[in-house]
Amino acid sequence: MGAFFIFMEKFITMKRILLVCLLSSILISCNSEDKEEADLLVYNAEIYTVDDNFSSAEAFVTKDGKFLEVGNAETLQEKYKITEKLDAGGKSVFPGFIDGHAHFYMLGLQQQLVDLTGTKSFIEVVQRIVDFQNKRGAAFITGRGWDQNDWESKEFPTKDTLDQLFPNTPIAITRIDGHALLANQAALDKAGITTETPFDGGDIEQKDGKLTGIIVDNPMSLITDAQPEPSTQEQVNALLDAQKISFEYGLTTVVDAGIDRETIELMDSLHKEESLKIRLYAMISNTEENLDYYLDKDPIKTERLNVRSVKFYGDGALGSRGAALKEEYSDRAGHFGALLSPVEDFKETAERLAASKFQLNTHAIGDSANYLVLKTYDELLEDGGDRRWRVEHSQVIDTSDFKYFSKNIIPSIQPTHATSDMYWAEDRLGKERMQGAYAFKKLLNQAGIVALGTDFPVEEVSPFLTFYAAVARQDTDNYPEDGFMIDQALSREETLKGMTIWAAYANFEEEEKGSIEAGKFADFIILDKDIMRVEASEIPEIKVLETYVNGEKVY
Repeated sequence: MGAFFIFMEKFITMKRILLVCLLSSILISCNSEDKEEADLLVYNAEIYTVDDNFSSAEAFVTKDGKFLEVGNAETLQEKYKITEKLDAGGKSVFPGFIDGHAHFYMLGLQQQLVDLTGTKSFIEVVQRIVDFQNKRGAAFITGRGWDQNDWESKEFPTKDTLDQLFPNTPIAITRIDGHALLANQAALDKAGITTETPFDGGDIEQKDGKLTGIIVDNPMSLITDAQPEPSTQEQVNALLDAQKISFEYGLTTVVDAGIDRETIELMDSLHKEESLKIRLYAMISNTEENLDYYLDKDPIKTERLNVRSVKFYGDGALGSRGAALKEEYSDRAGHFGALLSPVEDFKETAERLAASKFQLNTHAIGDSANYLVLKTYDELLEDGGDRRWRVEHSQVIDTSDFKYFSKNIIPSIQPTHATSDMYWAEDRLGKERMQGAYAFKKLLNQAGIVALGTDFPVEEVSPFLTFYAAVARQDTDNYPEDGFMIDQALSREETLKGMTIWAAYANFEEEEKGSIEAGKFADFIILDKDIMRVEASEIPEIKVLETYVNGEKVY
């Protein structure tokens, strides 16, 4: 009888255990079904969110191309049913970099031209042209990237050698800053340029009554108008080539500073067919045709394309002495540079933009051009509306004019210009004017933000060189030892913000990108080294391991 009771007690216990197991299984199943779905979990990472608190995290999840939640991996896995998991291996993760001022389409086109960047002499320039022509056999040879300041002779080259080697083939090669070019006689003839050709805003250089082939700023259009237009396929290839290069450097948004309607519409069509995935902020080139088409409409905004600004060229570049200065150049008596448009034209365009929904972004290098732009902006924006007009480059500022900058008059600067120009900038400007040149910290202190970019292909595409130039203010040979005007360096946190959330703000996009926060686009990058902690000298060599746009791996 006792054995019977023992058996029944064990039987009841087993039933209880089975019932508990069954209930637990049901609960687990229900909990799993109740979990919200997520597409991707990134964990085991050092994530710099660049949120308001500049906080860090270990993991985040994404869904439908956006960040869903940032936090702890264990907690996120308990909360979400996750399709894919990515172990970052302890590497640093950042919001996708935003290049605040570049020439995206031009970078792509340049892949089809003679690459003259880094040349150390005009002889090397000529050799690259010869090599290119032997391979391509172009009917009109074009190229870009030479800089006479990098040569032993700092003078502009002349066309004589090109005339001898290519008497029947037009050649036009553009200086690295895009503000001067050298054309041979065949190209000058094709463009109809003679010693009597009239021009405004720039120069058609002559010596001893003869053309040298050097053309600066506005009259360059005479040459470019004579060049054959790229085919539609060449334009498509250019955009896709530029995207590939950008993704390799961790750029997920690029501001294209000055393009026309045809290029913008091609970008949009490639976005729609999803061959172009990079996000683009397009500045409309300031032409009458473009303004008439766009300004009476609402800005164009998709998830990958934003068309709500106009690019106006105020003056030329310092390297070619085209920047408009208040006083004469220190190394050329009687020369002041030049505005590229009459003052009245600029003010009229600015008034037209003020009456529209579009942002005005003006190229200004010299202190005279910057004063005109800043004063005009200040007068037109005094009603206090949120317009966020930008001064592109903000390179040489009279110390009395910094007061105009604010979060509504934004300095858009390219740090590598400082380290490219530092060898000769004081020759152009003199010691006194250097106090307001390349003054990143002063600009930040006054405006509260700075938008950072590269100006590629004028400079290299690498945002790591941007970062390095901003914080170390040295070239890649660590010159100068103590940094160029080091008091104007930015901190690493300020620099990262300038390449992410502040650049997004300058584009009216801070609510959708620029930081790793719930609800924003899942644009992020993984680096091989932590840019916030490595020795400064290591920054230029940092590599992007992976680039994601909309939570999709694109590199």
